[in-house]
Amino acid sequence: MSRVGKKPITIPSGVTVTISDDQLEVKGPKGTLKTPVPNGITFKQEDGSLIAERQNDNQAAFHGLARALANNAIVGVTEGFKKNMDVVGVGYKADVQAKKIVFSLGYSHQIEFPLPEGIEAKAERVNTKTTINQYQTTITLTGIDKQLLGQTAAEMNRLRKPDAYKGKGVRYADKVYRLKPGKTGK
Repeated sequence: MSRVGKKPITIPSGVTVTISDDQLEVKGPKGTLKTPVPNGITFKQEDGSLIAERQNDNQAAFHGLARALANNAIVGVTEGFKKNMDVVGVGYKADVQAKKIVFSLGYSHQIEFPLPEGIEAKAERVNTKTTINQYQTTITLTGIDKQLLGQTAAEMNRLRKPDAYKGKGVRYADKVYRLKPGKTGK
């Protein structure tokens, strides 16, 4: 029994949903998204809401998945999604130039990270208010496709994973990082 799959999705005004056998097409004020529909799952529209149904209990695992994908598409075309990344470390910085981000992450060269179509970025330098004037760069990624946004953030995180002792690197802003104490920290 899928509790997520049974919940109806309310369709806001200004959003149109086109249902076909293998995909949903959602059009809204921010753009258009196509979402795949697994075999055995059907969608129907009733009274301004979208309902996911399954043929039998063999598709129970896909029932909640299909409903969640459809909900993400509807939220994406109406509100959009946002993810914040922090570039932390002395000399570490990032600048947005057209459709790419140029990182300086302590390597002997700069890294150019191309942004995929549909993802926008904005970089902002923030003073961390420590004893010295240390700045960190916060990158705000926005887009309508939740999966593509998460994949882009994960690839940025892989450019320089956060260090276990000082936390230097490209980090998720909303994630809490536990740092190791080091040699004298017992």
